[in-house]
Amino acid sequence: MTDTTQPLQKTTTKQTKSKKRIAEHGEVFTAEREVNAMLDLVKFQSEQIASTFLEPACGNGNFLVEILSRKLTTALAKSQINKSQKSPKYAQFYYEKNAIHAISSIYGIELLADNCAECRSRLLDLFQAHYQSYFKQINPLVIKTAQFLLSKNIVNGNALTLKDLNDKPILFSEWKFISDTLIQRRDYIYENLVEKTDNQLSDNQGFIPKNIQDYPPIHYLKLSEQ
Repeated sequence: MTDTTQPLQKTTTKQTKSKKRIAEHGEVFTAEREVNAMLDLVKFQSEQIASTFLEPACGNGNFLVEILSRKLTTALAKSQINKSQKSPKYAQFYYEKNAIHAISSIYGIELLADNCAECRSRLLDLFQAHYQSYFKQINPLVIKTAQFLLSKNIVNGNALTLKDLNDKPILFSEWKFISDTLIQRRDYIYENLVEKTDNQLSDNQGFIPKNIQDYPPIHYLKLSEQ
């Protein structure tokens, strides 16, 4: 079993890809040191499994990768079933549920298709590597569910126009655990999450966004079938 004192190595990327991309899109990726410094300003939230994060210009995922890494560390700690620091033991069932909960809370929007694909790939690779580091027999359905969530949560679109590359409104799903195994999905139009247009007003809370579709509760490992 992997020693918990040794953090899982995350793949680092260059800050730029080409001068052409800098000129056309202003593309410069945030360095790892700055990513950690900024996330440390909200350290408590960045380590909470259920805390929601949205990166509206996520690039190839530097911020989201670090957020997921922190959340997975918390997921592992919450699944420990003994008090030993030298030989910790973990409950795989609870780790899997918490790890899926962690990845379901991370969202991103990226204009460039190659960055979007790379972001999803980096997040999935980190998720799978962390999972395999602590459990010998991994459940392929857990990996499939993580991949499905990333396909929904990391969107190839434009955060300024609030639309995807097909000129359709960006959609996001909320994934809410209502028991140890059941998850409730609700779909929202991104514009309704950031604008007051067509939203229900509330005197105390400003506005409450309307969801456009509710799905029946389902086992979280069957999400991709829904």
